[in-house]
Amino acid sequence: MSVTRQCELLGFNRSWFYYKPVNRAESREMSDLKGYVAQEYMTHPFYGYRRVTTALERKGHDATERKVRLVMREMNLRAIYPKPNLSKPAKGHKTYPYLLRGLTVDHANQVWATDITYIKLKGSFVYLTAVVDLFSRKVLTYRLSNTIEAGFCVEALLDAFDKYGRPEIFNTDQGRQFTSEKFTCELEKRKIRISMDGKGRALDNVYVERLWRSVKYENIYLNDYKNLKELKGGVKSYFEFFNTERCHQSLEYATPDEVYFSSRDGEEEVAYAKSA
Repeated sequence: MSVTRQCELLGFNRSWFYYKPVNRAESREMSDLKGYVAQEYMTHPFYGYRRVTTALERKGHDATERKVRLVMREMNLRAIYPKPNLSKPAKGHKTYPYLLRGLTVDHANQVWATDITYIKLKGSFVYLTAVVDLFSRKVLTYRLSNTIEAGFCVEALLDAFDKYGRPEIFNTDQGRQFTSEKFTCELEKRKIRISMDGKGRALDNVYVERLWRSVKYENIYLNDYKNLKELKGGVKSYFEFFNTERCHQSLEYATPDEVYFSSRDGEEEVAYAKSA
């Protein structure tokens, strides 16, 4: 006799036949595990389920890779790691040699550098570019955009020229935004020497990479920005803090603004003495 017929004869709804009572002990265990996983993820957002499992096991929690993977999937938690490749040159774009190898950077506006990173918002990527003075680590200008076209990079570049003059050398990677004629012509017409990272050499632009790490770990990952408007406010506040308050070990615990403006004042004094 079929299950349907049996339920009909007994006057039961068929769903009762398939019902399984909830194991309350198991439910509490999974609830506790969710709390442990969430806490571990907030501390180490770059951990995947395997590392989260290992970390919880070391703390004495009953965790398995299967359970942690299910919990992270249910809570929509994913390890933070590089995804979009933003450094591919476009076909036919001219590239330039790397000029910083062995160069001593000893004054402001000697070398500027730029790069692009991505920030994940709900359902989309937002792109951030910044122009940085390598001697002082000062963020000269920045722009956020929800598209990856060259326009917002050029806008940041022109803003830096307007506010701070021009550098002797400008360093970028070989991404299509920076090899585009729209971007390079702004440098060439100001007689700025163009330097580009070697292919596959992430350390060639290490100072900007360190900036991305700082802004993400000290601001982005600590704040749940819901949209581009919130993100813009948060990034603006962070870069103001970064330039004016954040002490840098590599700058002997001075701030980027202190180093940048003291270096420029020194150059102006030297130039005035020579003219006199």
